[in-house]
Amino acid sequence: MNKAESKYFNTAVKMDQAFIELLNKKSFEYITVKEICALSGVNRSTFYLHYENIGDLLIEAAEYIESKFFSQFDERNVDTSYIQSAPKENLIFITEDFLLPYLSFIKENRVLYHAVLKRYDAISFGKNMYDGVYYVIDKVMDRFDIPEDNRSYMIRFYLEGLNAIVKEWLDRDCDKSIDEMTQIIKECVRPR
Repeated sequence: MNKAESKYFNTAVKMDQAFIELLNKKSFEYITVKEICALSGVNRSTFYLHYENIGDLLIEAAEYIESKFFSQFDERNVDTSYIQSAPKENLIFITEDFLLPYLSFIKENRVLYHAVLKRYDAISFGKNMYDGVYYVIDKVMDRFDIPEDNRSYMIRFYLEGLNAIVKEWLDRDCDKSIDEMTQIIKECVRPR
């Protein structure tokens, strides 16, 4: 990354952080470009160089935070050796090893996620989640002899269901504990 790219990226990060700080203080609908610029120390023209509107910043801020979280689920960091030897009845497509940190992360960032999921389709938003868990789910599907050309459809189905459950949880202001939510999700995705 050259100096100009670095400056552009750092400016975007400043605006992301300012936006998230404002989002924790007030509703998305009441946040203005002027406030974001004042808090991040950038000019209004700089904001519009990066984004068309605040909605674009909302998506970028969520994707930035989400990509940092999902980087820990990179296939190089995930042990899938148990999948080949575990009894099939013990295999589920989305495990507690993923769910507990994911739900904790969502709860910690619930203001941001609630704002995103109220305004945007979860399908376009969940790319990092798809990339983060595809490797593990694919290994489990291999054990169940699911044809490779059907897997992407099935993985999408599971992840959209997970997004729907998370959205419902956020709509209820995370009224259930993370352990309760983990159990609900596991009951939904356990293969029979």
